[in-house]
Amino acid sequence: MTSTPRNAPRHGRITASLAALTALALIGLPGAAHADPDDDVDIDELNKRAEELEDTYDGELLQYTEIKDRVEAAKAELEDLDERLENSRGGVSAIAAARYKGDGFDPTLQIVFSSEPEDMFNDAATMEYLGDSQAEQISELIDLRDEQAEVTEELQEELGEASDLVEELEEQREEVEERIKEYEAEQIPETPGNGTVPDSSRGSGWEQTTPRMAAIRDEIIMKFGAPYPVSCWRPSAQDHGTGRACDFMMSANGAAPSAANKSLGQQISDYGTANADRLGIKYIIWEQQIWQSTSRQWTWMNDRGDLTQNHYDHVHISSY
Repeated sequence: MTSTPRNAPRHGRITASLAALTALALIGLPGAAHADPDDDVDIDELNKRAEELEDTYDGELLQYTEIKDRVEAAKAELEDLDERLENSRGGVSAIAAARYKGDGFDPTLQIVFSSEPEDMFNDAATMEYLGDSQAEQISELIDLRDEQAEVTEELQEELGEASDLVEELEEQREEVEERIKEYEAEQIPETPGNGTVPDSSRGSGWEQTTPRMAAIRDEIIMKFGAPYPVSCWRPSAQDHGTGRACDFMMSANGAAPSAANKSLGQQISDYGTANADRLGIKYIIWEQQIWQSTSRQWTWMNDRGDLTQNHYDHVHISSY
């Protein structure tokens, strides 16, 4: 925005100052984010594509669901920010109206709103002129503008990550389906723990576990032991409900594991990733991170609120 010449008629200065404030109040501050977060990526379209991958993937779609939850949270935060911004702009508009009716504006205000708003707070005279209440309203508008820009950027990044993940899963789908067929065709060895796994390690759903998951479970118990019962099948829409997952508990009743058991959980997790192809491990969750056999990397999961839901007290292993 161009500044008004110092020798402009008084009426011109008043008009320019009022225009500057009106533009600020109704359009936004310099640097405000106005990008539509859905311009480049349509989350609904991504959801449909993800649903088509459900028969092939589990762990990876869990990762996608994590991203989708973050997208929805960011959208809700943006909606709240938009409402707060609108209210704050109304307050700044009131400043404009009051100043215009009272003294026709001091040119100081034009300088304030035609340059970087943050700079105004470096001028003690300007602060005194505006008064504490009005300065606070304008400061709030600046803060909300910056917060909106930050949340919008985060949302765009999350949408981009969701899009990249779906594209990657679509590209790998045939390869993964072939791998699943190979695992299904393999002769699964008898569980090596028959007769040798101690009763103290046998948790819920022990008998309903699939042969492959039982073989994985018992090999890990025989190699590392089990400080607490290992639970497997339970009613669930996820892998536990099909008998293809077990939880290797490192503590009881939601408590934090001891240092020794925390180390043991890490050893089991490392053993699983190192032997995933041989054993037919699909994914592992440990300490709020998930590892997929397809991507071969750990990724952070959303905070679910407690040690158990965030997998700090047990290692979750799912099999093909």
